[in-house]
Amino acid sequence: MKERTSKIVAELFAPGDALEGIRESALQAGELLRDSFAGRGKLLVCGNGGSWADGEHIVGELMKGFLLKRPLPDDAKRMLTLLWGDEGRAIGEALQGALPAISLGSHGALMTAFANDADGRFAFAQQAMGYARPGDVALGISTSGNAENVRFALMAAKSRGASTVALTGADGGLLAKYADCCIRVPDRRTFRVQEHHLRIYHFLCAFVESELFDE
Repeated sequence: MKERTSKIVAELFAPGDALEGIRESALQAGELLRDSFAGRGKLLVCGNGGSWADGEHIVGELMKGFLLKRPLPDDAKRMLTLLWGDEGRAIGEALQGALPAISLGSHGALMTAFANDADGRFAFAQQAMGYARPGDVALGISTSGNAENVRFALMAAKSRGASTVALTGADGGLLAKYADCCIRVPDRRTFRVQEHHLRIYHFLCAFVESELFDE
């Protein structure tokens, strides 16, 4: 682990902090994500309501610079310039390194068509079955840990060879049984769980970015 990453870990899981007790599970999730991205894998994330919004937030932090600028590698810039000249050079200077992440549930036409034609409980699972590959990570977010459609998505992703992570409240719920790693934040009240979730997924985004990018 880089020294810079160690400081990120120490800052969030300081002695006496409410999240100190889930340090190991959060680190395990961070390492799963780091290894997936390093191996050209991707993240699939799903949840309902506020947890769906959290998934969108995560994608936004991963697909562009978060705490670091993430300039494109020189070879990527050269190829853009070679293909498209001055415009390609401008594109290369503007773009940032991306960690591939997809928020399930963001594809409205697919979601509504599947809910109408088949069974809406399995819409996330349909997406997971289509996207998930060995080396990917599927992250299910549920404050109770019992969101049925999220659980089905983890089951589908796992059947495709992806690793699975659950981000839940203190109980873990049913999702804990289907996750390779379950991060149970120390509260059961929905709004407090969501506040803890924000801190955890910002940590995960900072962790993988620090480990995989130089600046």
